[in-house]
Amino acid sequence: MKTTLDARGERLLINDRETYAETAGTDPDMHGLLMNARFIQGIFDDATGRARYARFGADRFDPEEHTDALIAALPQWYGYGLRAFTVGLQGGMPVFTIQNETIDNNPYADEGRKIDPAYLKRLDRLIAAADEVGMIAIVSLLYQGQAPRMKHEQTFRNAVSTACRFLRELGRNNIIVEVANEQNVGEFNHHPIIFEPSRMAELLAFARSESGGLPVGCSSGGGLAFDEIVRSSDIILVHGNGCSREQYYRMIRRVRNLGLERPIVCNEDSPCIGQLAVAYATKSSWGYYNNLTKQEPPVDWTVTPGEDLFFARRMARGLGIALTDLPREEQYMFQGFEPRMTYDGKRWLCVASEYPESIDHVEFIHDGVLIDTAWDEPFYLHSLSTWEAEPIDAARAGRGAWTARIFLRSGELIERHDEIS
Repeated sequence: MKTTLDARGERLLINDRETYAETAGTDPDMHGLLMNARFIQGIFDDATGRARYARFGADRFDPEEHTDALIAALPQWYGYGLRAFTVGLQGGMPVFTIQNETIDNNPYADEGRKIDPAYLKRLDRLIAAADEVGMIAIVSLLYQGQAPRMKHEQTFRNAVSTACRFLRELGRNNIIVEVANEQNVGEFNHHPIIFEPSRMAELLAFARSESGGLPVGCSSGGGLAFDEIVRSSDIILVHGNGCSREQYYRMIRRVRNLGLERPIVCNEDSPCIGQLAVAYATKSSWGYYNNLTKQEPPVDWTVTPGEDLFFARRMARGLGIALTDLPREEQYMFQGFEPRMTYDGKRWLCVASEYPESIDHVEFIHDGVLIDTAWDEPFYLHSLSTWEAEPIDAARAGRGAWTARIFLRSGELIERHDEIS
């Protein structure tokens, strides 16, 4: 065991030192934060069959190799300042492509009293690798998309007990338990033990006991933080999905005004890396969530060009980790034409930047015709939310000329073309 997590007021410590204090040149004001990413599919499988995950350039899907690829990528992320990631026993929803109701990624059996040993071996391997690198695993136990596979209230309670006892028996202290991912959304609406904040508060105390005292928390939907859950959490987990910077700031401020003096960790937001400005200003931890690059199995777990790299660099800069500036031509990227990023004849286009706040709006033009305008980060073509967009036909994407006209707040106009097609 190499990595031990503790808290001192709002600040988090790894091995008795505030986080990032071990890295020369980092900003002391940022020490104690836990910058993280949503790698929720880190132990993913699908009992309905793996054939449909032979995509994105992969000729097959192997859950063991998928976990091993994440393990191999952890040191790269660590170098940019990532100190935690969220992984889920029931995963998450790849909302761009395969709808969750068709996925059986539920390892719980015998009404929650057993967990598929293959899942547990992958989780053990991943937590051990994080321990070796110096990272924290935020282990999410329950996801609303799999809730219909849980028969009744006792099933949930059994599942929490079984998972927490497994984590306790690992004997590692680089773990935060997220009892449920967004307890008030989707299919959780039918299960009061999860959905009702007072009942979740009881379940948090139960998880803490069953895990032998591991720190516990529970997230709610984007921008929401229920007092009963917050007060019952050791680590206050929040989500920023769908929030503007102002809304996100107000949520952090409201939680802090409760006066609990506990760490506030956003472990899911969006690709909207402009939110990092708010996170650093409020000295609160932030979680990168990019569904297209990091939640669509099989995932390329590396720091991929574009949004992933811009997040990693922006995170590092905010912490005080020295980086060389990117050349001007690499500071804005028109994404979605990568050969592997197609599914079922569809593609998803966007413009990304290390400093998206510098962008006023983006026009997407095909063969000289204006198709759509994006006014807010993450500057998707046909945006639906901060984490989802409508696709375009892949064949159409490959025909004619695509241009992104990027209007900066400075008044400058930059054009990017489908040069990576």
